[in-house]
Amino acid sequence: MLGVVTFRVGISLDVIAQNEDRMTIDELDGVAVAPNNHKVIFENDEVRVLETTIAAGERTPIHTHLRPTVMYVLSGSHFVRRDEDGNTMVNTRANSDFVLPKVLFAHSTPKHSIENTDTLDLVVIGVELKNGHIR
Repeated sequence: MLGVVTFRVGISLDVIAQNEDRMTIDELDGVAVAPNNHKVIFENDEVRVLETTIAAGERTPIHTHLRPTVMYVLSGSHFVRRDEDGNTMVNTRANSDFVLPKVLFAHSTPKHSIENTDTLDLVVIGVELKNGHIR
């Protein structure tokens, strides 16, 4: 005999109200500083899920991601990450064999900007772990 598992999904008005008060770690949090690039698509007590979109040729303002984050790349492949002084931290075109992994993990990403040097939009889903240590 096959067992049946059921569960109930409900959203109360309290949950909707909580979503109006989004998590901000510091004044340079990506959602606060670059809201056109960083959209909160889900948030609860454990995680905040962002959809980050950087159009081809676009450069974001300086911002941070201070929580540990698992990222899943939906599109795009080449970018330049610069620190707050404009120094290149990562340039994916510097290595002709570079292939952007589909899944990445970062403990923290300090002050930086991203320039999308690809012909496709860079779209990444990031799951920030709220109970992880800020570094």
